[in-house]
Amino acid sequence: MKRHPNTNLADLRLSDGMIDLLKSGRVDNALLCELAAHPDFVKLLADIQIYVEGIAAMQVQNLNAWVDVARAEIVEKYQPGEHDQTAYLLQAAHIDEGDYFNSRVHKDIDAIMEDMRQAHRGRSDSAPKKSVIEEMKQDLEEVASFKGSCLEQWLLIYYKHNHLPYNRLTEEEKQWLIRIGSKSDFLKSHTTQRGKKRK
Repeated sequence: MKRHPNTNLADLRLSDGMIDLLKSGRVDNALLCELAAHPDFVKLLADIQIYVEGIAAMQVQNLNAWVDVARAEIVEKYQPGEHDQTAYLLQAAHIDEGDYFNSRVHKDIDAIMEDMRQAHRGRSDSAPKKSVIEEMKQDLEEVASFKGSCLEQWLLIYYKHNHLPYNRLTEEEKQWLIRIGSKSDFLKSHTTQRGKKRK
C-alpha cells in the first residue's frame, strides 16, 4: 500500500521534461524509482553535483598548483635527471578533476546496481537461471538423439522454439504442422541428400 497516494506533483518540483519522460513509457518507472530510493543514491547525486557545478574545481586547481610549486623547488635544488622517479611521482600527483569524479560516480553506480541485481534475483520478472544458449544446447541434444524422420525432428525443434507443449496439440493440429513442414524446400533438400546412396 502506498503511503503517498495523492501527492501533488507541484510538491515534487518535477520538471515538465521529467513528467513527459515518466508518462512516455520509454523508461521503466518502477526501476527508476528503485534506483532513486536506494540509500546510496543521495551520495551518487552529490558526487555528480560536485563535478557538474564545479564545487571542487578550485580546490583541485589549488592542489595541482601546490604540486607544481613543490616540483619546481625540487628541480631547482636537486636538478634530477630526465627519468628521475621523483619527477614522475610529482607529475602523477596531479589530479584530473574529470577522471577523479568519473571514477567516484562509477563506483557509486556500480555498488547500487549490484544491490539492485541481488534484490531482483529469484523474482518472476528477472532473467531465467538457465541461459538461452544452455536451453538451445539442451534442445539440440534432444533433437539429435530423437529417433525419427527429418520432418519429425523439424517438428520437435518447432515445438521447443515456440514453447509449444506437444501433448496439448490435437491430432488434427499435428497433421497440419506435418503438412506445412512437408512444403519446406530445406526439408525436401535435406531428405533427398540423406536418401542418396554413397558410391
